[in-house]
Amino acid sequence: MDKILRIDMGAEGGPKVSEVPAGEYAGMGGRALTSTMVAKEVPPLCHPLGAENKLVIAPGMLSGTSGAMSGRLSVGTKSPLTGGIKEANSGGQAAQVLARLGYAAIVLEGKPKGDDLYKVFINKDGVKISADNSLKMLPNYDLIEKMKTEYGEKIACISIGTAGEMKMCAASVAVTDMELRPTRHAARGGVGAVMGAKGVKVIVLDDTGMKMRPPKDPDKFKAANKKFVDGLRNHPVTGQALPAYGTNVLTNILNEAGGYPTYNFKEGRYVDAHKISGETQAETENARGGPGSATHGCHRGCVIRCSGTYSDKDGHFLSKQPEYETTWSHGGHCGICDLDAIAKMDFMDDNYGVDTIEMGVAIGVAMEAGLIKFGDAEGAIKLLEEVGKGTPLGRILGAGAGTTGKVFGVERVPVVKNQAFPAYDPRAVQGIGVTYATTPMGADHTAGYAIATNILKVGGFVDPLKTEGQIELSRNLQVATAAIDATGMCLFIAFAVLDQPETFQSLIDMLNAFYGLSLTGDDVVALGKQILKTERDFNARAGFTAQDDRLPSFFKTEPVGPHNVTFNVTDEELDQVFNW
Repeated sequence: MDKILRIDMGAEGGPKVSEVPAGEYAGMGGRALTSTMVAKEVPPLCHPLGAENKLVIAPGMLSGTSGAMSGRLSVGTKSPLTGGIKEANSGGQAAQVLARLGYAAIVLEGKPKGDDLYKVFINKDGVKISADNSLKMLPNYDLIEKMKTEYGEKIACISIGTAGEMKMCAASVAVTDMELRPTRHAARGGVGAVMGAKGVKVIVLDDTGMKMRPPKDPDKFKAANKKFVDGLRNHPVTGQALPAYGTNVLTNILNEAGGYPTYNFKEGRYVDAHKISGETQAETENARGGPGSATHGCHRGCVIRCSGTYSDKDGHFLSKQPEYETTWSHGGHCGICDLDAIAKMDFMDDNYGVDTIEMGVAIGVAMEAGLIKFGDAEGAIKLLEEVGKGTPLGRILGAGAGTTGKVFGVERVPVVKNQAFPAYDPRAVQGIGVTYATTPMGADHTAGYAIATNILKVGGFVDPLKTEGQIELSRNLQVATAAIDATGMCLFIAFAVLDQPETFQSLIDMLNAFYGLSLTGDDVVALGKQILKTERDFNARAGFTAQDDRLPSFFKTEPVGPHNVTFNVTDEELDQVFNW
């Protein structure tokens, strides 16, 4: 990965492609590269959908290698949703393929002068970009079928659906999985809208004829990778719970803890949670699709295999296994306890290309406004159809929960920096509230997953109902997460890394063996801190202040049951998160 592919969509005479050495970005990967490039090259006050913004797509430092779990892709830009810096992260095949093609990043720059829509094809022979207006307003699944017909099935695709073309703030960037389905998404922050603004519908990658990226020390790399995999398989979360029940294993756990937000964050428990839990979901998948349907990897080299395949009652594919966040946002949050309806909405989200969290929360806000009733699955599906069509109502919902709340006059709108809350109530899990408030990304559970220690007791235990220790917990997890996002590793490795020092060391050993380095744990921490510093500096230059690092006030004034607690971490404490 010694070169960067820059595509100027606004060049005279049509898009211009140039390959340049990585230069000052050499050795960077994933979030470290996307955030550094956006911070350095994008004017903080620019319009996110304007020519000055850039979309940076980068595999991780270990992507394209034989290293397990190394297939995450980072997509960075100035967010149309938050107005700040954004890194959205996805699984799927694209990171591995892009890395094997030798690219540290693809950078989409400028803005087309006309209304043509473009496709980009990249293989070992080079890059071809061409206008193809037959792709206009195709949803993701139809689009990928067309790409398979044109380029064959040994490809990986990065694409946008109809929402991205319509530049909706909830629009995602889709990445194909091992079955060439657009099921994995860099979803948060409206990155798909920026890709749409650049006039790019799809990037098709073909690494035929390319080999795995070779490590500097193959023997040490192989040994470290084996030890790393052993650590993942021996941990109860990554080796047992996630493979058996997927991420939705968390539904019963969070519901029991009173941290499962229901009816637009009015309650902390959902009486019908068991009907949409990971256990029920896995049983349904294995019964309808055959044994093993509930266990599946999103890319080659995944050993956790926390995804699955959800079939309808007749055994036909309905969607990939809805994630915990999706099952919550379209399920418990909206008072919907129908797994088939949730899976249908999951498919629609993937097909239109929208963030399932943002859309589910927006629909919940619309329910509170009285557009439809809580529990109305058919009504929720119809609202999503409005989004796909781009009707005025659909565009309001597609702009996200914050806009939906403003349009319909709803006071209880769970957003930070205008980005919707994920599936954990910060009153019952105080540590995740600190992360929601302070991460540069807007409300984002993955930025510093305090659930691990607050609820699952991974890496120790910090009482979720108390304020003590939450600042340090969120700070440490945000630093660690930023570093993991730079490597291209799946964030779920953190469960084993936090509990097993030898697994953390094996990750460092893999980096050292691959690059010929001598990194220590302190160097990894320094990398995470530098990424966060870069992101916070961009946001400050974009106009963000400490007042943007706050939760909506109702979380401090409205207690949530069953514990009847409010969010009690003070503003003064929140301002100390990055005071390292």
